[in-house]
This record gives sequence, C-alpha cells and structure tokens, in this order.
Amino acid sequence: MSRDEDVVVTGIGATTPIGGTAPEMWQAMLDGTVGVKSLTAPWAEKFNLPVRLHAPLAVDPLEVLPRVEARRLDRSQQVALIAAREAWADAGSPDDIDPIRRGVVIGTGIGGAVTLLDQDDLLENEGIRKVAVLTVPMLMPNGPAAAVGLWNKARGAVHAPVSACAAGAEGLAWAWKLIKEGEIDIALAGGAEGCIHPLPIAGFAQMRAMSTRNDDPFTASRPFDTGRDGFVIGEGAGIMVLERRSHAEARGAKIYGVLAGIGMTNDAFHVTAPEPTGEGSSRAIAKALRTAGLTKADIGHVNAHATSTPVGDLAESKTIIGAIGTHPVVTATKSMTGHMLGAAGAVEAIATVLAIQNGIVPGTRNIQNLDPAIEVDVATANREVTLEAAINDSFGFGGHNVALAFTRN
Repeated sequence: MSRDEDVVVTGIGATTPIGGTAPEMWQAMLDGTVGVKSLTAPWAEKFNLPVRLHAPLAVDPLEVLPRVEARRLDRSQQVALIAAREAWADAGSPDDIDPIRRGVVIGTGIGGAVTLLDQDDLLENEGIRKVAVLTVPMLMPNGPAAAVGLWNKARGAVHAPVSACAAGAEGLAWAWKLIKEGEIDIALAGGAEGCIHPLPIAGFAQMRAMSTRNDDPFTASRPFDTGRDGFVIGEGAGIMVLERRSHAEARGAKIYGVLAGIGMTNDAFHVTAPEPTGEGSSRAIAKALRTAGLTKADIGHVNAHATSTPVGDLAESKTIIGAIGTHPVVTATKSMTGHMLGAAGAVEAIATVLAIQNGIVPGTRNIQNLDPAIEVDVATANREVTLEAAINDSFGFGGHNVALAFTRN
C-alpha cells in the first residue's frame, strides 16, 4: 500500500464501567452515567485501605464468556477478548481475510497481576499442587494480545505495548504504523486492564494518587475541578478495527472515521510526575498533527487524559494550550468511567471517533468549581459541535506520551 493511504476505523468494541458494549458506553456518556461505586470487598477492610472507591465493569465477563473459557483467562484477557469480538463483528466479521494479513496490537498497563498475586497466595498457603497449570500464560503482560491473536488467527503480527496508562493509545499507534508500512491490512488494536486488587490500590494510595472521597463515590472523579484529589481505579477494554482504506472499501465496510496521525514521545523527567511545562506531551500532539497533515486550527475537540489529579490535569491543560490553543472543546470522560489504566486511551479514542461522527462532545461530569488555572474550553455538559478533526491524548508513568489524531471520514 502507499504510505499516503488512510487508515480507517471499521469496527469498535468496548466493555467498561458504564456499558458492556461500545454503543451502551457511548449512550451512557451522553446520559452522564457515572460508573464509580463504593469498594465494599472484604479485603478493603482487612487491609485498612484509605481508598474505598472503584469503577467495576458494568457487565461481568462471566455473563458474556462461557465459564470454561473464562477460567483459562486472566481478567485482563477476558475483557480484551470481549471487546475484540464485538469490534470484529461490528466490522462485518471479515473472516475471509488472509490471516497472514491480520494483526493484533493490544496494550496493558499492569496485565495479569491478579493472576500472579492470587496464584502466589495459593503457592504459599496450599502448595504447588494448587497452582494453576496456565498461570504463566494468564499472568504475562502480552496475555490480552495473545488471547485475541489466537482467537482471531492473526498471523501477520501480534504485539503488546506495555506503557502504563498510555498503553491502549499506543496499541492503536503501533497498529497504524504496521498498516502504513504495508505489513498488514487490518488490525484489532487497543488496550485492556482488569486489576482492581488490594496491592495496586494500596500502592497508588501510598503515592496519594487516588481519590479518597469515599463518602461520595458519584462525584469522586472530577477532572479539572478545584476539588479534584486523585483518580478512581477502573477496569475494562477498548478495541478498534483499523484497516487500510482501499481494503475496507473493497469489502464494503462501514467507516467510522480516520486515524489520520499519531505521535509518541517521552518526557524523561520523572517516573510518575508529568513534565510540568507539557513540553514532551506537546511534541506528541505536534507529531500527530504533522503525520495527519493537520494544523492546530483544524482541531475542534480534545478528549483529554485528565485523570483528576491536581498536578496532572494542570499540566495537561498547558499541553493543550501550547500544542493546539484554547479553541478546542475539551472533555474528560474519566469523570464517568474512572481511570481504566492501560485501557483508558483506547476507550477514549472510541469516544473521540464517535464525537466526530455524531457531532456531540460528552460533557465532563462532576465539575462543581472549574479550576481557574485550567484555561482550556472544558465542556461541562454535552456540547453539539461540527467536528472535522480531534485529538485524543494519553500519558503514562515512565514519561510516555501518545497523541492520536482522528478525522471525519
């Protein structure tokens, strides 16, 4: 294929705290549904966790997958498979495509840590005979990508970027690269996470990165608000089918939009803190604009990473202003979904494409007092707007920055 040929979105799938499918999630975003709930698991009390909030899946994987299949998969693999199957079906179930021309790129931030920790408990308490035979393939970080690749019979490429909370967006970026380079014709790409567990929560809590608004779960995730005090951990998966345009058109596929450009950079500043001026993340957006052939003026919307942390949201607003300006309509859908870690960027990419297609930006929920230092145009309610192009940005511990530029088909 020519490198000038578009990479288009022909299928979407998601399972999230506010919807078990992509259409359900999108409608929930427009309705302002919040998926954050009180964390009442016995272990929260046992370990005296200061955080008693989480955003669990709206639909448990065991309600979707056969039990025999589910028990062989870590939760991160379960959600990846559910979202991938939905996306593939949405793309028309193109099973006649040569498997050698198919790819899978699914990122994760933590991967199969629940399996790792649970199996370690079994080993220590009950001995080796209780350890599951499939422990290693269930805990490995490439597990979600591998599970989807095996199901889809993708033989062209299967990759698993592990870049913390930028992993889902990076999955889409690397799939874009593979298609642009002519390595594959079609890819299932995105991110997956399923790690609501006492150890990650304890670790994040020790960093004071999570909200402790335990008495008010509904408004705990409040990006850009003066009272924001940290993120709420969530789980889920978002998967897109990406395809070269001529290939999609030849088979009569519907097209949601175009992944027009991508940008990836690193801050090299601090393992957890964002670079405060937004220089590295601004370069990621600049790269996305350049590879898409777009200008700052073309961007009408930004689906922000905005996790609801005091430092992160402010740094991101500086990024948006520096890289694009104050004119785009900005939203933070984590106000509803919580922070799905490695899945977040992919789920938010789906929301970005649907915003362009439908001409509406879902409002950021729970903003009671917009921080005056946040000088971007934050939509606090659904905003109807004609969009030709939009940016979705994602950032991860380690300094990872990923920007995706989407355009109308």
